[in-house]
Amino acid sequence: MSDVLQYTVQGLAAGSFYALAALGLAIIFGVLGVVNFAHGAFYMLGAVTAAVLLDTTEIGLWWALLVVPLLLFGFGVVVERLLVQWLLRLDPLYNFLLTFGLTLLLVDLVKRKYGVSGLPYERPEVLDGRFELLGVGLPKYQLFVLIFSIAVCLVVWLVMTRTRIGMIVRASTERPELARALGINVGRWVTPVFGFGVALAGLAGVLAAPFRAITADMGNDFIIILFAVVVIGGLGSIVGAVVGGFLVGLVEAFGQAYAPTYAQILIFVLMAAVVLVRPAGLFGREETA
Repeated sequence: MSDVLQYTVQGLAAGSFYALAALGLAIIFGVLGVVNFAHGAFYMLGAVTAAVLLDTTEIGLWWALLVVPLLLFGFGVVVERLLVQWLLRLDPLYNFLLTFGLTLLLVDLVKRKYGVSGLPYERPEVLDGRFELLGVGLPKYQLFVLIFSIAVCLVVWLVMTRTRIGMIVRASTERPELARALGINVGRWVTPVFGFGVALAGLAGVLAAPFRAITADMGNDFIIILFAVVVIGGLGSIVGAVVGGFLVGLVEAFGQAYAPTYAQILIFVLMAAVVLVRPAGLFGREETA
């Protein structure tokens, strides 16, 4: 029972990164219709920026959780204004190729600047060690990541469901054609929504900085799993992105514990099973599929 509790916490903590990043990816896809392949690179930039801030200005994790998403939001706005907006009226394949090329560019720039060996990141002392829960020692940092991510997802959900701006963005995300028919200017929300999605990826990167190796390639495998998360949860579904992220984290943790050779494969087996039963994903709409 102690092993199950430990693997559950590990899986939910790992799923926190997927949930935050997938939430941003789902919002971007819903409003812009863009399959943002650069999301993994933005996640990597979040971790790298946190490490650089710690090394050069001694800005630790607590301030990085605020500063880095703001920086990534600004970067996302610039990317959308300079690049993405010009291809929105064309076939979605063009923006997919654009974001794929942007990924290659960002990864190469980081490699040239900081090398391939990885950057160090020291977590706060208060989050070192283990926390006793039901007689089981659980890493404090994993518990913090889990609680913080759930809080962020809850805040985003409250904003989306309890505020006028959130309702407009949610309508533009989940039913863009209906939103336009009701007179909502969906195009007005394109730039801030893209920036917000990038900020969520950057936030996931900051949380991953003390937890995973910070390298230029850390987003490569991440984006593949992230697409699996979005497919499982449902394209354009905000709730599906969060649920899918935590579900994939659990599958990954228990797979690594009991079948490490097939841990990554199990994620895509789950994706295939969901698609076969429900092509739109767990919370997606059938017309999206």
